[in-house]
Amino acid sequence: MNAISSWMTVGMGGFGGQGGQGGQQSSPVMMIGWLVIMVGLFYFMMIRPQQRKEKERRALIASIKSGDRVVFGGGLIGTVANVKDTVLVIKAAENTKLEVLRSSVTRVIQKDEDLGANVKE
Repeated sequence: MNAISSWMTVGMGGFGGQGGQGGQQSSPVMMIGWLVIMVGLFYFMMIRPQQRKEKERRALIASIKSGDRVVFGGGLIGTVANVKDTVLVIKAAENTKLEVLRSSVTRVIQKDEDLGANVKE
């Protein structure tokens, strides 16, 4: 039982032999400083890179033109036949045209890019 009470005292900020006495109390300025540092780290490590990726994605979607080969979120690959405001008309096969949302484009395939190069057999 003594070990449990000693452990609970350590968990509350003290040590077994100190009884009710606490350690040194940190100043509020120091706590605010650490909070500012943590928020800054969170911004530069998480939020800013995500904003940069989203900006690149918007630029990619805006630059799509007729004749581009594109890959969509579901894995569909096609050639853009017509560009509308929010919709792309793509040609997936001979005599097959589909309308898809521009926002579903994940990447534009370069003319010299081989899609089968990354597939392991």
